[in-house]
Amino acid sequence: MIALLIRDIRLAVRAGGGFGLGLAFFLIVVVLVPFAVGPETTLLSRIAPGILWIGALLACLLSLDRIFALDREDGSLDLLASAPLPMEGIVTVKALAHWITTGLPLVVAAPVLAVLLSLPEAGFLWLVLSLLIGTPALSVIGTFGAALTVGIKRGGLLLSLLVLPLYVPTLIFGAEVARRGAEGLEVDTPLFLLGAITLFSVALLPFASAAVLRMNLR
Repeated sequence: MIALLIRDIRLAVRAGGGFGLGLAFFLIVVVLVPFAVGPETTLLSRIAPGILWIGALLACLLSLDRIFALDREDGSLDLLASAPLPMEGIVTVKALAHWITTGLPLVVAAPVLAVLLSLPEAGFLWLVLSLLIGTPALSVIGTFGAALTVGIKRGGLLLSLLVLPLYVPTLIFGAEVARRGAEGLEVDTPLFLLGAITLFSVALLPFASAAVLRMNLR
């Protein structure tokens, strides 16, 4: 499993779908927002949690089609399906590799980019914590969507349409945690709900993704 994880991380970086692309997109979103809504600090600080979460969500979405597509093209996916490692384990490793190359860099960069949107200092910790808890769910859900569209040529648009509705609960509670934290309000309820979504996704979706992949490989 470790060898597969290292291989997927290397492939993600070499194929242009690694942390560089996601971070660049995240930065572009954050930089363009003040130009669109104006330089008013009060307005920017109020919308900062939502903008940062939307940027992180879309950055994660960019590289989802590469999770299984590259292995499908060169035949590696068929070999992995016949390997001793269960398909559920393969799916979990690929979701983890996606999070390491896309989600984790966004978590690290979020406080720096939050300064550009005038996010109050009290919200920095909660922003990072919400992204740290929520982005694994984005990767696992995205892996499920990638498994559904692995056999479709140019299925990137379809993948986005399938995955975005599933991302909405994570987006709502993640942004709410960051917003409440920035305003000094209690964050327990949205934080627990965000954690529950992630735990539910990690516990169940690898099995669903594995079942879908087995059907597509027949």
